[in-house]
Parts: sequence; C-alpha cells; structure tokens
Amino acid sequence: MQARPTTVADSRRQLADRVASGLPTPVPLCLDALGARLAEQLGYHAGYVSGGAIGFAKAVSEGLLAFSELAEATASLTLRCSLPIIVDGAVGFGDPVHVTRMMWEFEASGAAAVELEDQVAPKRVSHHRGIEHLVGTREMAEKIAAAVAARQDPNFLVIARTAALRHEGVAAACARARAYVDAGADVILIPLPYGDGELEQIRHAVDVPLATIGLFDHAANAYERGVTLFIDSITPHVVTFAATRELLRRHHEGLPSGVEVADTMATYRELGEVGGFEGLYDIERATTERGS
Repeated sequence: MQARPTTVADSRRQLADRVASGLPTPVPLCLDALGARLAEQLGYHAGYVSGGAIGFAKAVSEGLLAFSELAEATASLTLRCSLPIIVDGAVGFGDPVHVTRMMWEFEASGAAAVELEDQVAPKRVSHHRGIEHLVGTREMAEKIAAAVAARQDPNFLVIARTAALRHEGVAAACARARAYVDAGADVILIPLPYGDGELEQIRHAVDVPLATIGLFDHAANAYERGVTLFIDSITPHVVTFAATRELLRRHHEGLPSGVEVADTMATYRELGEVGGFEGLYDIERATTERGS
C-alpha cells in the first residue's frame, strides 16, 4: 500500500507516479476540506477543485471567478489533508502571461495538478448551457507552454483539456492533442461523451496518459478504453444540493424530515472525526480545558 504523502512535494510525486503508471484513478469533486479528508480516508488517490462548483456555490458562475478564488479554495484543502488536489484552471484566466501568474498561485496553494481547457478567455457564463467557443490550436499551445515554464516542481502536472472532439471531430481532436503534448502537457483530457473508436484514436495519437471528466457511472467503460484519470466534477455537488433542497422543502411544508434523529446526530459526530478535531481537543485538554 502506498504510504501517505507527508509534504506537498510527496503529494505531487505520488500523483505523477500513479498517472505515469496508468493505474485507473477516480478523482471526486471535493467541495471543501471536509470532503477532501473524507475522500482521503476512503482511499482515493486525488481530489478535484472545480471552478464550476465554486461558481455555483457563489451564485456567480465559473465564468466570473478569479484565479485567486480557486487558489484560496485549493489552499483550504491542502492545509488540512495530504490528498493530491487537481485544480480547475479553466481557460487560464487570460493570455499566457496571466497563465504564468495563475501557475505561481496554484503551485503555492499546494495543488498537485492543474487542468487548462481550450475555450475562449475570458470564459463565458453560457458554457453552463452548452455553448462553447474554442481558441486556435496555437493560442492554446502557447498557454500550455507558459504553464509548463512557470512551474517550479516538474511533478506539478499540466492537464490539457480539449473540446475539439465535440466541435471539430476526431481528426482535429487528435491534432490538437499532439500539439498540446508538444507544448509540454503531461496529460490530455477528453470530456465525455465520445463515440466508438474516437477515444482510442486520440490515445494512439499521443504518448501521454489520458483523462476524462464525467459521471462516475461511466468510469469503468472509460478505463477499459485507456483512460487513466477519471474526474467527476458534478455528482457530489448535485447530490448535496438535491438532499438539502428536499430537506428544506419538507420542513417548509410542515412534513417530517424523513431523516432519523439518531442517524443525524451520529453522522454529525462523524463530521468532527473526519475533520480531525481530536487533535484540537487534545490541545484544549492540555490547556484551556484541563481537567474537563
């Protein structure tokens, strides 16, 4: 069993080594440090900080976020867990020079990898309703090259995401993937869905690992087709929102919550356990709560 990383450098190295090995690696969305610690305790090998999730949580959309908000969210996770964190770099927040500053901040936040995509900058809010506009291959390659040049730790992975398969076809997706690898990308990410044989063509076009992003229910099929990293950036957020909405709706309508009080309180006590509060209790037992 792989030893738990003790430093950010260890965390990055473990993720880089795992990706290079080709081992199937599911990467769940981590909404906060508690979720990241839970994923770590359950045995996951990486977590994901999503611009989309943060944009929804702030009710402003991913398109209106600053990279400092993503860096802050990432730092709050890496402060309290050693799970390698992949951070959503969206479209790089501008030109190559903006990508450079973004990389400084993300690397300082303790991230183990960054994902960059080839949509226009600034990112459009309408991407949430399926409207996407791709930049030219050269423009994206320049951003990737800037990201690679800006990192200090070679194990800080740069994941290049392309939406070309959906918008331009498999030949264009292969060409873009090759250009992005030539620019220094460590991993190529192809979002779901893809047709029969399409992912395989892209896999044979490049000599780096493949990643995808979608719902975990599709992960097994993706691994069979050569994907190494499978990111689910949606399900934990949707499940949390749906459960909260149902609870509040039932309470507002005067209905029973449908949740057993004993079960709720038992889970509530688990929050502190997963959050690592015991170490903080020990400090108080030895000082301000001595004898309690």
